[in-house]
Amino acid sequence: MAKVIILLGPPGAGKGTQAVRLSAECSIPHISTGDLFRENLKKGTALGLQAQEYMEAGKLVPDEIVLDMLFDRVGRKDCRPGYLLDGFPRTVPQAEALDRRLGADTDLLVLNLEVADETIVERIGGRLQCKACGNIQHREFDPPRKQGICDACGGELYTRKDDTAAVVRERLRVYHEQTEPLTAYYGAKGLIETVDGELSPDAVFRGLAARAGCGD
Repeated sequence: MAKVIILLGPPGAGKGTQAVRLSAECSIPHISTGDLFRENLKKGTALGLQAQEYMEAGKLVPDEIVLDMLFDRVGRKDCRPGYLLDGFPRTVPQAEALDRRLGADTDLLVLNLEVADETIVERIGGRLQCKACGNIQHREFDPPRKQGICDACGGELYTRKDDTAAVVRERLRVYHEQTEPLTAYYGAKGLIETVDGELSPDAVFRGLAARAGCGD
């Protein structure tokens, strides 16, 4: 039976970092919808070209095309034992469409990283990125030894436009409106496990791995 893990949580909860570690621990591929788009666009696949038409017109790519990309990917040999989804589903209709595609021989588990909005704003709003090497530091949690200067290479540190408090709060508003209902959707099915995302990264990982049945 294939183990399929869906990782949920607000922007800035650390899903990307934890997904990489968890997929390695569980020996299943980490599948990000962002990576799927880039792969299909780069290769010029039929699905990629369809998606590109919508994107160039400034429209959202229909769920069915996203699902076609996803199931083309999970149909490969490395996904037979299972896979970890990061970035999909984002809405209840997407989750319903995913349910229709998943077979009865799927062991589905949804892991939800719970982090308060103010923690997210503090985490993302304090991020500093180096213009030269891309190194990321934090005003509070990893302050540079010299203000405005990257510890790694001496380059200039700056705050990305999408890391401002106002932008982060808008992303959180969209998350609460569109994606958070997934916790109730999967909760009603008895498929969701919640992990405190405000713990240290290692503690969060241990919690995720234990609930996924991949821990020591």
